[in-house]
Amino acid sequence: MTFKTHCEIVKGRIDPAPMVNLVFLLLIFMVLTAPYVVQSGIGVDLPVVKFAPASSYQGLVVTVTRDDLLFFNDQVTTMDALRQSLQDAARRARGQELIIKADAQVSHGTIVRIMSMAMDAGISVVNLATRPGISAQTAPR
Repeated sequence: MTFKTHCEIVKGRIDPAPMVNLVFLLLIFMVLTAPYVVQSGIGVDLPVVKFAPASSYQGLVVTVTRDDLLFFNDQVTTMDALRQSLQDAARRARGQELIIKADAQVSHGTIVRIMSMAMDAGISVVNLATRPGISAQTAPR
């Protein structure tokens, strides 16, 4: 017994719209789920560590360059003005987090002074920014 099929192969152009829709959907998905880290545009050579620190860069950011220039939230400042800015920021919102982005050449004393000012201002969480993942042998000097 044989069955007749009523199917025929139609040759013609393939509609690209569904594929374009799929590509755009994947693109939007990747853009929306990508981890964005908002960092300041001040160039510092952060120290390298073997572990990956988890920091959001959503709090207050103090950047110290190798020339001991201070930036508080991307604005140039001095140590005295930084003390006042930290106190004002701590008064505005409780539970603020301070992130210190210090160049690898910055002295330990400068970092400790900034941490002390933050604690005096009432900021209880102070983090140090680092670069993750590169082993000590391949790290640029």
